Amino acid sequence: MKGPKDSLLRARREGEETRVGFVELFFDLVFVFAITQLSHFLLEHFTLLGAVQTTLLLMAVWWVWIYTSWVTNWLDPDKTPVRLMLFLLMLAGPVLSTSIPEAFEDRVLTLALAYVFMQLSRTFFTMRALRGVSPANSQNFQRIMVWLTVSAVFWIAGGVADHGAWLALWAVAVAIEHVSPAVGFFVPGLGRSETTDWDVEGSHLAERCGLIIIIVLGESILVTGATFARLDWTPVNASAFVVALIGSIAMWWIYFNIGAERGSRHIAKSKDPGRVARIAYTYLHLLLVGGIILSAVGDGLVLAQPLGPVEMNTAIAVVGGSALYVAGNLLFKQTITGRWPLSHLIGLGLLALVALLTPVVAPLILSLASAVALIVVAAWETRFSPRGHVEA
Repeated sequence: MKGPKDSLLRARREGEETRVGFVELFFDLVFVFAITQLSHFLLEHFTLLGAVQTTLLLMAVWWVWIYTSWVTNWLDPDKTPVRLMLFLLMLAGPVLSTSIPEAFEDRVLTLALAYVFMQLSRTFFTMRALRGVSPANSQNFQRIMVWLTVSAVFWIAGGVADHGAWLALWAVAVAIEHVSPAVGFFVPGLGRSETTDWDVEGSHLAERCGLIIIIVLGESILVTGATFARLDWTPVNASAFVVALIGSIAMWWIYFNIGAERGSRHIAKSKDPGRVARIAYTYLHLLLVGGIILSAVGDGLVLAQPLGPVEMNTAIAVVGGSALYVAGNLLFKQTITGRWPLSHLIGLGLLALVALLTPVVAPLILSLASAVALIVVAAWETRFSPRGHVEA
């Protein structure tokens, strides 16, 4: 997919990997702000309803980011029109992010309009940019535009509907968007696309997702550190902060020591990189981000009350966040290797045992036990899975 010299496509050369550009990392700052807002939203609304609302908003925010990452996989962000498109999304992004705290109250329509604008404007731009230089992909974005237009109806309807209907309408909108790639964006009269038609530069998308995991992990550490800075620096509070930091380090190790590099090699060599990108990166990395967010909430709850009985919300956030992250890595690595990593299965078993400790230990001890389980996963995989080999 080279195209004429005046096209907006990335220049691809045989044997060379496409690198992530600085403007793409600049765009990620908007996304990270949204992630921070989601963490605070869940912390303040830690109920079953609040968890459902946070999940729905996370799925929407992730869809904006991952679709934009797919677009910059094809279009060159160093070209001025593409860069301006990203800047336009960045102007709308803070509207979306700052609306999250009151997403189901006074700013429901504002959030819906910002989201719909970002999705449709980027898709329309890409569809026009690909026309004539990549006809198959241009037609695919026509299909995507149809699906996003249908979902937009439900987003806007949710923004103007009565209070009780907001969640249901937005859930339909999110479901439409998340189902669409799995069915090849099928549209009557336009047909459907095959993953083999998606001319994906795999190493770029793998690096893109790896960098966002680093950024989200870093943001969770900053938020936890800011919380700790406002507390009295007692040995107990300091211990809670150190345990939270160790847990974040273990999360980094689990993903980046072997998995990220192996995933990049696998998608780069795959005969159908579009399929790998759709499953391993578009869908499964959402679990990783969700696990980091939930763990960050757990760190905040432990810092707020490191001693005393463990409340159910704290147990769910601390143990559930770690379990979700390990499960996401388990599915990711199974997708790229075809095998279930034993270290991750053992880690999930250990976390199940940690959950049983909830009635008899303090929040700090529960957090420490969860961090130890993550360390076991990282150490086991490092010891028994040399680079370039599949773990036994």
